Amino acid sequence: MERQSDQRGGVPGGGAGPTRAVRERRAWQLAGAMLDRLPRSSAAIFLAHLPIVALGYWAAFALRFDLAVPPEEAARYWITLPILLVLRMGTLWYFGLFRGMWRHAGLPDLVRVAKAVTLGSFLFAMILLLVTQLPGFPRSVLAMEWMIAVLATGGSRFFVRYVREGQAAWTRKQPTRALLIGAGIGAERLLRLLQHEERGDILVVGLVDDDPRKRGWLLHGVPVIGTTEDLPRLAAEHHVGLLVIAIPSATGEQMRRIVERCAASKVEFRVFPSLNELLAGRLQTGELRPVQIDDLLGRAPVHLDMSAVERDLSGQVVLVTGGAGSIGSELARQVARFGPRRLVIVEQAESPLYFIHLELARLYPELDIVPVVGSVADEDRLDSIFATHRPAYVFHAAAYKHVPLMEANITEAVRNNVHGTLCVAECAARYGARRVVLISTDKAVNPSSIMGATKRVAERLTLELSSLQRQGTDFRAVRFGNVLGSDGSVIPLFERQLRAGGPLTVTHPDATRYFMTIPEAVQLVLQAASLPEAAGRVCMLDMGEPVRVLDLAENMVRLSGLAPYRDVPITFTGLRPGEKLREELTSALEATVPSSVPKIRIVQTSEADETAVERGLRRLAAALLLRSQPELVVELCALVPECVPPLRDLADRAAALREVPLHVVPIMNGDRPSRDRGGEHDLPGSPSVTVRWTQQAPSYGASPPLEGPLPPAG
Repeated sequence: MERQSDQRGGVPGGGAGPTRAVRERRAWQLAGAMLDRLPRSSAAIFLAHLPIVALGYWAAFALRFDLAVPPEEAARYWITLPILLVLRMGTLWYFGLFRGMWRHAGLPDLVRVAKAVTLGSFLFAMILLLVTQLPGFPRSVLAMEWMIAVLATGGSRFFVRYVREGQAAWTRKQPTRALLIGAGIGAERLLRLLQHEERGDILVVGLVDDDPRKRGWLLHGVPVIGTTEDLPRLAAEHHVGLLVIAIPSATGEQMRRIVERCAASKVEFRVFPSLNELLAGRLQTGELRPVQIDDLLGRAPVHLDMSAVERDLSGQVVLVTGGAGSIGSELARQVARFGPRRLVIVEQAESPLYFIHLELARLYPELDIVPVVGSVADEDRLDSIFATHRPAYVFHAAAYKHVPLMEANITEAVRNNVHGTLCVAECAARYGARRVVLISTDKAVNPSSIMGATKRVAERLTLELSSLQRQGTDFRAVRFGNVLGSDGSVIPLFERQLRAGGPLTVTHPDATRYFMTIPEAVQLVLQAASLPEAAGRVCMLDMGEPVRVLDLAENMVRLSGLAPYRDVPITFTGLRPGEKLREELTSALEATVPSSVPKIRIVQTSEADETAVERGLRRLAAALLLRSQPELVVELCALVPECVPPLRDLADRAAALREVPLHVVPIMNGDRPSRDRGGEHDLPGSPSVTVRWTQQAPSYGASPPLEGPLPPAG
């Protein structure tokens, strides 16, 4: 293999090498041309087997009698040959051996050949010994004929494959010399694909594996020549232009170490896709993809029984809010696979909505997809949408999620994340939705930010408000951490910074986050939506181990073929407003118990207080009408008593600055309020009750530092 690669890959190989290479190329081309002229019909293959069987039978007699077959034995040969031909051709036909593609012959074909020949030989022996009872027939001929038939019938097929693969190898023009990392199942499958590819542009010159016992072994003729520690040296010695990682079972830690060695080799490196990726249709067989940050996390693929999800969603009207965002669009994609009667996608950003509609309409032309432009905080618009479509299942993914941005836009965070969630929940209950699934976040656990607090309030109002629970709608929430590749995640930021030449900005060297892929998160969300034990509960997805953001940044640099700190600087900017150093999965008020799905846990809480939630929402609604950021912070923290600094510190400062607290009392419906220092406001969820609020003009002095330029993300 190495000798051929030197002559074809442009590497000096010696004085007589090119001449010999020309002769070999012509020989392979001639053999291939001869095969091309042969007929390929089943009838032609049938006729080709007749001389193979006859000559193999005669060879058995010749071997038995040392190439001098006596006349009487020759007579036996001619008498019994027709019987053998009928039986042998019949069993070969029965096992489908006249219909196979010889150029792709493999072990299954050899097994079928052995079965067909064995059955034919057995029947032939029974007829000879029990029916004709020919005296003195040499039984050793039967054994030798069986062996010759297997070798000749199977060998003819493998000879055609050998010629085709040799012809393909010599027709490639200047292939890229490559090393395969791994000498297991993945490498074997890739080598087979490359050998069958007539116009392949990759020539594998060696295998690299960390198992020392495999050193010197051959896999499809390619030797194992070293370990991953030797990669830089091996890449230089063998003039390699490509490294291919073919270890589908590699853990995240193993992948990180392999990528580090590949980057040190200064050679392009790619990954051979796993069987899961091929079955999912994300890549074509034999297609190599770049190493992705997902590979370095090492999360095991999710294998779930989605039959319950299909039973729930098939033939139903499903509504997804925020349906053009990272999570919402993936929800729409996966829901569409289960054949709902109608898929309603609500989104306030028109361009992303347009594109997700185009994508789904192309993939599912038979599905009724309704794109709707609208905000979840617009009560009238939302009521019209629910009245028109009356969805049975609602996935509420619309939310503002950027932590620092929401610190500077508190009013809009509350309006969208709290008021918008309440509007969705009320409409779902009013129009008889069976189930509402709130997409939440791990930042709702002991929230330190406005965004986290608003999501925790959204959880509480959907699960604790009695006005919603009485309607018979099943409300539940699903929490999970950061998702790779979402619009607001750190990965797109690092990619933009890399394209600009750096530096990559990280908030803190010890900052950690939980990560999972978007498809995995959505698949688990759909599974949680179908769990009977999750009704009226918060579900927490198994996020695995936390990942240091600094490690993520360093690996992103390595994946680009560069060295961290040397080629691309990494700088630390400090934690941004509202951020934690480490995220949490549960608060002191909560505990989790397993569900029937291993990667989903049910959150149990002692915090439920329907009266406190209803009273807190009234005060929050009044503060929202006032557009008072300090009041909003105070009321948010009152609804989320487990909040922690810096949000708790911000609330304490806001409370200390208030001269007169906000007074909210329920009265009968009256006039609409003026947006002044007093008035009345209809409370969502209580049609017959209005909130009256009064407040003297406060002298807050210097406002809390809620606005200003934001440090870089990380």
